[in-house]
Amino acid sequence: MRLWVDADACPNVIKDILFRAADRVGVETILVANQYIRTPPSAHIRSLQVPGGFDAADALIAERVERDDLVITADIPLAAKVVAKGALALNPRGELYTADSIAQRLSLRNFMDELRGAGIDTGGPATLHARDRQAFANQLDRVLAQRAPKP
Repeated sequence: MRLWVDADACPNVIKDILFRAADRVGVETILVANQYIRTPPSAHIRSLQVPGGFDAADALIAERVERDDLVITADIPLAAKVVAKGALALNPRGELYTADSIAQRLSLRNFMDELRGAGIDTGGPATLHARDRQAFANQLDRVLAQRAPKP
């Protein structure tokens, strides 16, 4: 199992949770972004910088993710690709995308995109609250307990 992080838009507080979990569980964690991402010194954590370009980080993650990996992303289309490959996707608010839930989330995302395209202001994402961070940490712990290799 590997943890892949769509790191361009991942909040720093979520990255900190991931860094602690990677070292605690010993799971390989790869942050992918089109800019340099600082990571703590760790045998389990590394960063990959991709060339700039539309969805370059998403494309790399979608190409390299394997069954039973976990991808941290708020990007619904990337989550759909990940789930189609047999992996899981978790957003920074703690929502786990699975084969059962991703179609509905993708439909909702596309509907909202159509509204924005028609000039309707749909607002942006809500501020990440402490309860979101806790929900993320709890869901991450559950997934790692089920899937991570035992040290």
